[in-house]
Amino acid sequence: MPSVSLDEIERAAFAALVAHGAADWVAREVARAVRRAEETGNVICGLYYLESYCTQLASGRVKGDVEPVVTRPRAGSVKVDARFGFAQAAFRRALPEALTAARENGTASLAVAHAHTCTSLGFFTEQIAGEGLIAIGFTNASPVVAPPGGNKAVIGTNPIAMTVPGPDKPLMHFDFSTSAVALGKITMAKAAGERIPLGWAVNQDGQPTTDPEAALAGALVSTGGYKGWGFGLMAETLAAGMTGSVNSLDVGGLKLPDGPPHGLGQFYILLDPGTYTDAFAARFVRVAETVAEQTEARIPGADRAEADIIEVPDALWDLTTALAAP
Repeated sequence: MPSVSLDEIERAAFAALVAHGAADWVAREVARAVRRAEETGNVICGLYYLESYCTQLASGRVKGDVEPVVTRPRAGSVKVDARFGFAQAAFRRALPEALTAARENGTASLAVAHAHTCTSLGFFTEQIAGEGLIAIGFTNASPVVAPPGGNKAVIGTNPIAMTVPGPDKPLMHFDFSTSAVALGKITMAKAAGERIPLGWAVNQDGQPTTDPEAALAGALVSTGGYKGWGFGLMAETLAAGMTGSVNSLDVGGLKLPDGPPHGLGQFYILLDPGTYTDAFAARFVRVAETVAEQTEARIPGADRAEADIIEVPDALWDLTTALAAP
């Protein structure tokens, strides 16, 4: 298993994306996201996804050379039409306007419409928090989650992310799917010939299963039952409804090589922590210090491990270098 630096990973991802039709500036943004995913151990959203990006660039399922259109329909509202291109590129074009709107109004929202899957939602909320603003994000995905008591997928894994800024690094950061598990963990279990835990998925009859193949033919379940289902529906309402993008029901499998573009939405809320009070930091510290007193407890993301050198499986690195070849 080769040890690969983050710089090498970013260069290879960039080269692969350009080789398959992405404009340089677009490839740069997506490669940054791949690098960050690997840096934080989010393997599902890193190099694991690169082949899909390249295949869909070649087939036209994602547009690699479009210029997103940024508008500001109201004082605190910014929208960017990704035009069926990458979410990372659309977000980059819209972020300056969204930051301006938040600083002018104290609160702002950013709607990303008609985009390819954003993969790691926390990649975006981190960028907002890096500018000193609290960030909350929502997105949807192809339908893989059934309602409690059901057996047919209705919504996607529909992640929610939140990042709270700090003086030098985020005070808090979480990014999780509202399903019991990310779909990628089930596909990886199937590829490895492993069982999955009960509580991740149901089969086609709506019965709990430990068979990843039966799970993929059935549906995932929401984390925490009805509570997670409610959060998933909230993400669906904001990501699809508020942006005018597609419902999860109308998106084909995210990694299918061809077919209609994803057309997904993301919705971000940007908050200036000093808008209403100067006590925000003190209130957060009060909670964080109490958590820190408990040996095994932690604030989400507070002590997130980050790596400079990544152990990449041989087959995955061979595939990456092949994709990056001229």
